[in-house]
Amino acid sequence: MRGMRFSEFEVDQSFTSQGRTVTEACVMSFAGISGDFNPLHVDAAFAEKTPFGQRVAHGMLGASISTGLAQTLGIFEGTTLALMEQSFQYKGPIFFGDTIRLTLTVTLTKPSSKGGKGVVTFRSDILNQKDEVVTTGSWTVLLRD
Repeated sequence: MRGMRFSEFEVDQSFTSQGRTVTEACVMSFAGISGDFNPLHVDAAFAEKTPFGQRVAHGMLGASISTGLAQTLGIFEGTTLALMEQSFQYKGPIFFGDTIRLTLTVTLTKPSSKGGKGVVTFRSDILNQKDEVVTTGSWTVLLRD
């Protein structure tokens, strides 16, 4: 088991993933899977006339990618029992070609009254290549001990 156990997490501990570049193919695939073909995401001519001046990735695409980036950290491998809750606040756009990474910071640890497991709450920050937070939120994860 490569992942970290509940008792190994400490408040203020942070983990940062490698980066992943969001491409046009990512956005178009996500549009197809989700059914969200909003022209802001898929129509370059439309998007040029918006305040962004170009197409932007779906906010939920960035959030979805962040869950994959979390897995690359190895801290959840084999020790996660459940992802109990996630919240996201979109602070800025993710443009095609941006490289995003995830930082998870422990904000709370709570052992289970049943023993052998506990809940860890993380602040999640998705940052672009300019170190700008584009999405923030929290994750609550049940982990074995």
